[in-house]
Amino acid sequence: MIPREQNPDYINSFLDYSITILNKSPNSVKEYNYDLANFLKFMMIRFKLTNKTNYDEIDISSFTEKDLAKITLNDIHAYISHLAIDNRSKATTRARKISTIRIFFKYLTQKEKILKENPAQNLETPKLEKRMPKYLSLDDSKKLLNVASHEDNRNNKRDYAITTLFLNCGMRLSELVGININDIDFSECKMTVIGKGNKERTIYLNKSCMIAINDYLSTRPPANTIKHDSKNSEKALFLSEQRQRISNRTVQAIINKELKLAGLDSKNLSVHKLRHTAATLMYQYGNVDIRALQELLGHRSISTTEIYTHVSNEQVRDAVESNPLADPKNL
Repeated sequence: MIPREQNPDYINSFLDYSITILNKSPNSVKEYNYDLANFLKFMMIRFKLTNKTNYDEIDISSFTEKDLAKITLNDIHAYISHLAIDNRSKATTRARKISTIRIFFKYLTQKEKILKENPAQNLETPKLEKRMPKYLSLDDSKKLLNVASHEDNRNNKRDYAITTLFLNCGMRLSELVGININDIDFSECKMTVIGKGNKERTIYLNKSCMIAINDYLSTRPPANTIKHDSKNSEKALFLSEQRQRISNRTVQAIINKELKLAGLDSKNLSVHKLRHTAATLMYQYGNVDIRALQELLGHRSISTTEIYTHVSNEQVRDAVESNPLADPKNL
């Protein structure tokens, strides 16, 4: 998070509003802060309020409410163009920053009443290409699990449990890192996770997950050796070798190492691709209803879940072969 003293007061007020009223997660608020700071730095250069061109050196705390009132839709378009041309930002990145700007100006005009007119009112989102999510095949998923459980890995019980949860439950990285032992209902085989927007949801655990978790817990360091810190490490399910709650970066490193050892493309695959894999395997092999998949993944919109309804070439071939006119003998 950018230190609050580096922000104008109206940005800090917006961030507080996002946490308390909009119920945004700390990660979302951090992204808001960076997006808005970058946006105002561009405006300071555009309005000639600074002679500096290095964004790291520009101080936005002097960008006043009067300066905000000068911003027009054309200025915002210039910023988005700068992101696309100079920064070569992807359409998805630009769409996220546009969303931040929209919410911010809506707050300034409707809640704080700092501005009379909203320059972002007619701001459009760039058209996003629908791309098939990258994911592991069933065989590749099995390879990854075999690598994770290998005895040469001194943390094999932990790493196998992490990989098993990703591939079976389709959870996000932040959700896995945030799991506490008391979030798991062992008798009912389910757990509670905190997803985007601090929304709580239930994830049901299959036999593989329960076995993996229990095997890991049998090797987890004793409670009296775990650090009591701001991360509530003593409650955490997964711990690092420092006996603290495992970090996002450590989990990413674990999965990246497993992908390489399994002979898979670690450059184009990642922790998030395991979420795609879980969703795809459930849809392709389990005949899972799209609404049930939406609930499991914690998607706000069904359109987000629909990216997983792509089908394999084998399914397309089977569909053609199942046509009652496929066999000439039946004609």
